[in-house]
Amino acid sequence: MKLPSRFLPVAASALAVAAAVVVPQAAPSTAPSTAPVPASGVAVQAEKHDDFVIVGHRGASGYRPEHTLASYELAARMGADFIEPDLVTTKDHVLVTRHEPEIGGTTDVANHPEFADRKKTKLLDGVAVTGWFTEDFTLAELRTLRAKERIPATRQHNTVFDGRYQIPTLQEVIDLSKRLSRELGRPIGVYAETKHPTYFQQQGLALEPELVKVLDRNGLNHSGAKVYVQSFEVANLKALDKQLRVPLVQLTSASGAPYDFVVAGDKRTYADIVSANGLREVATYADGVGPAKDQVIPLVAGKLGKPTALVADAHKAGLVVHPYTFRVENSFLPAEFDSSAVASDSGNLFGEIAAFRKAGIDGLFTDNTDIAVAQEREAR
Repeated sequence: MKLPSRFLPVAASALAVAAAVVVPQAAPSTAPSTAPVPASGVAVQAEKHDDFVIVGHRGASGYRPEHTLASYELAARMGADFIEPDLVTTKDHVLVTRHEPEIGGTTDVANHPEFADRKKTKLLDGVAVTGWFTEDFTLAELRTLRAKERIPATRQHNTVFDGRYQIPTLQEVIDLSKRLSRELGRPIGVYAETKHPTYFQQQGLALEPELVKVLDRNGLNHSGAKVYVQSFEVANLKALDKQLRVPLVQLTSASGAPYDFVVAGDKRTYADIVSANGLREVATYADGVGPAKDQVIPLVAGKLGKPTALVADAHKAGLVVHPYTFRVENSFLPAEFDSSAVASDSGNLFGEIAAFRKAGIDGLFTDNTDIAVAQEREAR
């Protein structure tokens, strides 16, 4: 059900917390300790926000391997309003959190000879991908794997946590958000993404029915729940609009088209979706838009250019705007915010966030929650 336009959960109650992250992991007794300490130089604190939404993108993935309970918890302790699980499914239809269904790059599955025969080549949204896929494993089998850093060349410091964490289920992420909400004295929301919905429908393992069941079971399918659901596809959001009372967000990319459009022969692209007419269409089934940063402020010769009309058009349609992804490394920053010629060095993320906030965005996805929170505090 469509919520009132401009729906925007607001973080509550001031609290400053300085704490080590202690994350329960249902790991065998032989597994390494799962009680990490904050990365050197990382301020772990929770500050009260205004109504600007800070989403811990895959958790605090600038400091821990993404989509682990440790990453989610660190993001919350740094002050994130929401933690963001990307949802895929197991063979026995349990929703788990991984960036992609292929897990060769984010787990140690390649080191498990018992799963060597699970390596396959599949068409993922029309592209041939070789590796190991979550839908070919039961949850019990996935529990034997451990997460690792996805981009080790850029985030070498995160690799010290390789092998320490399991793949979480959506239920575990919700349980964590509830525990941290009590502990931190402020609501920690869940901003869930359905990954490759058409692909999983083609596998006979649709994500949406299980997502609705989990939200219903946890009492989170109501307009006051601190939950967003997002997707790069359109048809599944339209279907979920009839089943969920939480706000929905249409994700868009700087190129290409929703895969469900491609399958249906619909010639519209993401560029069409973020046009003024397209955003009015989005507002009939969703409450927000999650564009790529370049769609808000394009790069010109590697530097930020002039903001597009996207934010103004979205606001006119009654949509909030939460762009992605704000990261501190030079390789992800506009050239004017680089600190050096070394791609993995940290640059001026404060400056980039300030430029986008000036453009009128309502929130953002970031791998570096602590910096986004600090920038927000400075901007007040």
